Amino acid sequence: MEKFIIEPHFRLHEWVAEEQGFFREEGLDYEFHEKVRSSDGAIHKTEDKVGAYQSIEEGRESTVSCACHWTVNVAASTGHTQIFADAYSVAPSGIFVPAESDIKTAEDLAGVPISVGFQSGSHYSTIQTLERFMDAEDINLSFHDGMLFNRMELLIDGQVPAASLFSGPYYFAEQLGFRKIVDTTFMIAANIKSDTNPEDIRKYYAALKKAQIEIDLRPELYTHYYANEFPERFQERMDTRRWGPGERIVFETYSKETYEKSFEWIAAHEIFAEHEMGHGDYEKAIFTLSP
Repeated sequence: MEKFIIEPHFRLHEWVAEEQGFFREEGLDYEFHEKVRSSDGAIHKTEDKVGAYQSIEEGRESTVSCACHWTVNVAASTGHTQIFADAYSVAPSGIFVPAESDIKTAEDLAGVPISVGFQSGSHYSTIQTLERFMDAEDINLSFHDGMLFNRMELLIDGQVPAASLFSGPYYFAEQLGFRKIVDTTFMIAANIKSDTNPEDIRKYYAALKKAQIEIDLRPELYTHYYANEFPERFQERMDTRRWGPGERIVFETYSKETYEKSFEWIAAHEIFAEHEMGHGDYEKAIFTLSP
């Protein structure tokens, strides 16, 4: 049987579980791939309209990977993956602008290009948040600025007027004095690679649960792990002692009601073409360790 492949994904948990030996304590036979560690951040530079859904569709290397729950929801409905239904996570997120920007309120973002990832958490959460403040036609999403770290760089370099950020880039933008105009916190779901041994999934999440407790108890001991994913050009400017814990794993069920509400929201907003939306059958879409 192939080894369980673990890749950190913009959060602290996998780094903590690896350092503290939690994966080994659970008896997981695994390989730890630091895919997102990149001195130039090149892995985060993607083509226009290539996002989380496309990466799941192509197939990810890690045994368990994460993306916003909307994308995992649709990918599971089309048979590209399965949603892990025994936990989900919540990622603090926000739309940031430069300190000197004339944009002061959410309403001021009407018509302003906002850098987001295509069919990724920032895409959906920006719409979900801003539709409370403006008409749909006034929400101007820019998809050509790449994934999380690339749009952070463009914002810092003054090349975009606004960007949706989460995880380390969220805290770095705060540290540098960028202004958060509106909160866009969103849910993240895990998707499971086909033919995965359920016992390995149990061991993996048991280790992450231990890591979550450690992060809850002493977050300041672990925020330095954010630096592992940042481009080298920013390392000297980062003060991760000032940063927060970021994404939090919630060990509760991603329920049928949640799945169906998400599916309906995506369909209503026509983010995917009708023929791209799958069956919407919760029982077929999920992977669970529960009996």
